[in-house]
Amino acid sequence: MSNALQGRVAVVAGATRGAGRGIARELGAQGATVYCTGRSVAGRPATGNRPETIEETAELVGKEGGVGIPVQVDHTVPKQVEALFARITEEQNGQLDILVNDVWGGDELTSWRTPFWKHDLSKGLLMQERAVHSHLITSRYGAPLMVARKAGLIIEVTDGYKPDYRGNLFYDLAKASVIRLALGMSEELRPHGVTALAVTPGFLRSEAMLEGFGVTEETWRDGIAKDRHFGGSETPHYVGRAVAALAADPDVAKLAGRTMASWHLMERYGFTDRDGRQPHWENFTTELYKH
Repeated sequence: MSNALQGRVAVVAGATRGAGRGIARELGAQGATVYCTGRSVAGRPATGNRPETIEETAELVGKEGGVGIPVQVDHTVPKQVEALFARITEEQNGQLDILVNDVWGGDELTSWRTPFWKHDLSKGLLMQERAVHSHLITSRYGAPLMVARKAGLIIEVTDGYKPDYRGNLFYDLAKASVIRLALGMSEELRPHGVTALAVTPGFLRSEAMLEGFGVTEETWRDGIAKDRHFGGSETPHYVGRAVAALAADPDVAKLAGRTMASWHLMERYGFTDRDGRQPHWENFTTELYKH
C-alpha cells in the first residue's frame, strides 16, 4: 500500500501508546488524517508513570506522512466524547471513515493469579468502565457520522479471538465484551453500509513490555532469554498495518462481525512487521509447546 488512505479521516481512541499508537502511525503512513485521543497530555500523565502522550503520537503520525491531531478525551465521559465528534463534524464536514476503539487502561487494575472473589472489586469494575463502557460510548457518538454517509469502519481492539479463558475474570470479561460489541454493532450497522469487527494482536512489544524486559526495540531478542514466548512477539506496527489494510480493503464488509488476529490479516494482506518479519503467534506457540 502507498497512500491508500489519503483523504480518509480516522479516530484512534486510546492512541497514547502501545497498539493504539502503532495503529495511529500506520494509518498516518497511508496518508490518513488521524485524531489521536486519550487522557495523557504533556505534563499530565494519566496512566501510572508512563511518559507517552497523545501529542507525541500525533507528531509521529505526521512523520509517517499523515496528519495527526491530538485531542484530550476521557472516553468514559459522554460529554467529552460527544464534543470530540462535534469537533470532527465541524472540522471534517461530517466525514469519519475509521474509528478504532483501543481504550484500555486496565494494566494497573489487574491482579493476576487472584481469584475474582479476592480481587479488588472497585478495580475490577473500573476496568469494565475504562475498557468496555468507553468503547460503547465512543461508538454511540461516532457511528452517526458514518451512518449519515453510509460508509465507515469501526474496529474493536481486543486480546485473543478464541473463547479460551484469559486467566483473570475481570480482564477476560473486558476483552470478551468488546468482541461482542463488534458483533452486535455489525448487525445493526450493516444495513447502513458501515462495517464493525474486532482485531487482536499477538504478544505485543509495547513500550511498557520492552521496559519490563529491560530491552529496546533494537535489542528485543535479548528478552527471549527471560521468556521464550518473547520470540514470537510483534511490534505495535504489526497490528497497525493490519488495521490499515482493513481500512483500505474495498471488500472489508465481508469480515463484518468477525474477530481477526494480526497474523490472520498478515496471511490475507501480505504485510510485514517493521523489521520484515511476519510473526504468527498461533503457529509460534504451537511449535513451542511441542518441545
